[in-house]
Amino acid sequence: MMADSSAIVGQIGDLAQAGERMIERLRRKAFLPESRKGLNVRFGIAEAAQLMGCSTNRIRMAEDDGRLPPPPSGDNGRRIGYGVQEMLHMREVLGAMPTRGPHDVPAMIAVQNFKGGVGKSTVTTHLAHYFAVQGYRVLVVDCDSQATTTTLFGFNPHFNITREETLYPYLSIDPTQADLLYAVKRTPWPNVDLIPSNLELFDVEYELAAAGADGQSVLAARFRKLKQGLLDLARDYDVVILDPPPALGTISLAVMQAANALLVPLAATTPDFCSTVQFLSMMDQVIAQLVEAGIAVDYQFVRLICSKFDGNDPSHAMVRTIMEQTFGPALLPVPILESAEISHAALRMMTIYELEKPIGTAKTHKRCRANLDEALGQLEQLVRAGWGRVAPAREEDVLHA
Repeated sequence: MMADSSAIVGQIGDLAQAGERMIERLRRKAFLPESRKGLNVRFGIAEAAQLMGCSTNRIRMAEDDGRLPPPPSGDNGRRIGYGVQEMLHMREVLGAMPTRGPHDVPAMIAVQNFKGGVGKSTVTTHLAHYFAVQGYRVLVVDCDSQATTTTLFGFNPHFNITREETLYPYLSIDPTQADLLYAVKRTPWPNVDLIPSNLELFDVEYELAAAGADGQSVLAARFRKLKQGLLDLARDYDVVILDPPPALGTISLAVMQAANALLVPLAATTPDFCSTVQFLSMMDQVIAQLVEAGIAVDYQFVRLICSKFDGNDPSHAMVRTIMEQTFGPALLPVPILESAEISHAALRMMTIYELEKPIGTAKTHKRCRANLDEALGQLEQLVRAGWGRVAPAREEDVLHA
């Protein structure tokens, strides 16, 4: 006898509710005692000096002459390092702020691939935190109704975020907001803000699909509106990172048109490579259609980055060689390595840059952090090159030279 189809369909809702409750339990466990994500990471003086591009003596001199307060001490009397807010103040005092000039265009990077499982949201969040550690002002815009990036920033999209706090009131057929300032939320990082998402953002897709004969003109208007809204917000930031839906829908296309740079993460497997080729082919056709319709698409750079790369897996090495032969210099030379440390951090709804101490061994953590710094630093160099600048030389390097 066949099962009642309505009962089976009803199970989907039950599974979704059970999943939402579990996410909230995990979030509360991760962010005790207040169920709000905090940021307790600290930097020792040697790491601070490296990030500032100066010597440790320069920092100590600034503390000795009163320009910088010394970092607090623990119960044992030892210095416990500098917090992120203290690091930003140190940058201001030492003239080490990397912020763009008044005439530099903010980098608006879309992190996109239609293939799931490539770590799109993980790359987005790590990239945001990398730029934050370097001292940049960052805005992350979660445009994906699955809201993984929103979750990684410590918000539960089901319990904490309403539709009115997403892009929806700005992009809907009957908008209730004239700009995007309403949607900007503070995060635990003092120099990173977030526009969150939740499942109800997908309503925009339904509305535009139901626009009927006026669909094309409505669509074009929404494309231009999102770009203008993001440009207005971007005046207060150096880098805007956009996480679009992994599908060729209205929101995804609007985001791709609003961006001025494109980063395509892909894993080192044959299915991921083939899927990415299809994505690039589809984007090429869509961009041509947008340009033909008078909607400008202009990227300062387009780069692919190999994510979840296992250097000990021969098949990964083979596929990466195929990538290099196919994409040439568009493929960033340093991949993001597969690491248990990233997976363990994600379980705590964190990135490597938020961990107070290693989850695994200190060696594994150090290797993972060094790889992320090098891999994501490639994007920083592209951004700075777009501003007509390169990374400033470190004092020690100049002295040794």
